[in-house]
Amino acid sequence: MPQYGGTDFAVGARISNVLKGVYLRMTFGLLVTALVSLLAVNMGFLQIMLQTPLLYWGLFIAEIIIVIALSARIGKMSSAAAAGMFYLFAIVNGLSLTPIFAIYTGASIAKTFFICAGTFGAMSVYGYTTKSDLSRMGSLLTMALFGLIICLIVGMFWHNSAFEWIVSFLGVAIFIGLTAWDTQQIKRMAETMPASTAGHLATLGALNLYLDFINLFIYLLRFFGSSRD
Repeated sequence: MPQYGGTDFAVGARISNVLKGVYLRMTFGLLVTALVSLLAVNMGFLQIMLQTPLLYWGLFIAEIIIVIALSARIGKMSSAAAAGMFYLFAIVNGLSLTPIFAIYTGASIAKTFFICAGTFGAMSVYGYTTKSDLSRMGSLLTMALFGLIICLIVGMFWHNSAFEWIVSFLGVAIFIGLTAWDTQQIKRMAETMPASTAGHLATLGALNLYLDFINLFIYLLRFFGSSRD
């Protein structure tokens, strides 16, 4: 019995250590993104983006490349290099998010951020504490995410307000669910992975939850954001 208790304590400590790293990296990543966006707006980068649509697509492609590279090669990187790539992604994403300041008021962006933070926090706590297995829900949400991407592509060529509201609602629902699922997945991986990989897992977990938060924030803006027009 003492041996089991010691093992159980060690696993709990490892989970706690990984999750602290996840939320610390994620929080710092969000701060980097916010600061970069604000600096970009104040330095006139927003006007450059509005006048050069290809720049936005270039940033979008850069984000995809960074995410794929980080996810595929994280095991071959040092913990510091993986964290560096994550923060690089946060910087690029901060630049790509600057157009929201041309669309929505600052007050509504701040309000939506706090709504998003509360929703995200509640679902992350649920994912961590629930005894239910969310694997099936995660599989369904992953398929739904692919469907959402298809809807977004369709929306680029077919502008319909009702369709856009439906897509926004689906986006909110999907990323609320993914927040809980990703949190549970991180916890489960922390239970079984060796302590030597804690830094890598913390960075990968931070990336997943960061993406959940940012996407949830963007879709919530469509409901709570106030247009500048």
